[in-house]
Amino acid sequence: MRLIIATNNAGKLAEYKKLLTMFEVVGLKDLNLNIDIDETGETFHENVQLKINGIYKFFVKDFVLADDSGLVVNALNGEPGIFSARYAGNHDDLANIKKVLDKLKNSNDRSAYFHNEIILRSPNGFEITAIGETFGKILEQPVGKNGHGYDPIFYSDDLKKSFGMASMGEKNLVSHRGRAVKQLLEEIKENEKLLF
Repeated sequence: MRLIIATNNAGKLAEYKKLLTMFEVVGLKDLNLNIDIDETGETFHENVQLKINGIYKFFVKDFVLADDSGLVVNALNGEPGIFSARYAGNHDDLANIKKVLDKLKNSNDRSAYFHNEIILRSPNGFEITAIGETFGKILEQPVGKNGHGYDPIFYSDDLKKSFGMASMGEKNLVSHRGRAVKQLLEEIKENEKLLF
């Protein structure tokens, strides 16, 4: 069964390939498609809906998965939130990290969490939604070279180290995406007859 992931993000796609092994997981770049959905929603949920609707029309015979995730920093009133990927401009991880660190320079509250929302739509149009979160704090400087996005500055309460120092296997056990996928797999099992 082919599952199209509505993303151009190689790091995200690699995580999904590790987590959703019962599908043949394919990203948009694998199909030589350059579809960029404008994320104009005001919430994670609205952005996921925009993505799934924008991609599904091209792949009605396949399973399609869209997600939206972001870093939520409490001292920054929830920023970067839905703007996480483009917080400092255009999908520049280093610039995004620098902006968060600069804004937190004089803050004692460094608590933060990652939020992930997933929608899976089957060829028959049946939909499953799953949500995952993981909690920690923002470090004062990047630590580790693994992962992508804000991983080097996010200290995981579960792992007791930055996501930048964690292996993909370690991260997937406790990450927002890992937890959302775990919930998704439970929902797939419960709704098997409706999905397939």
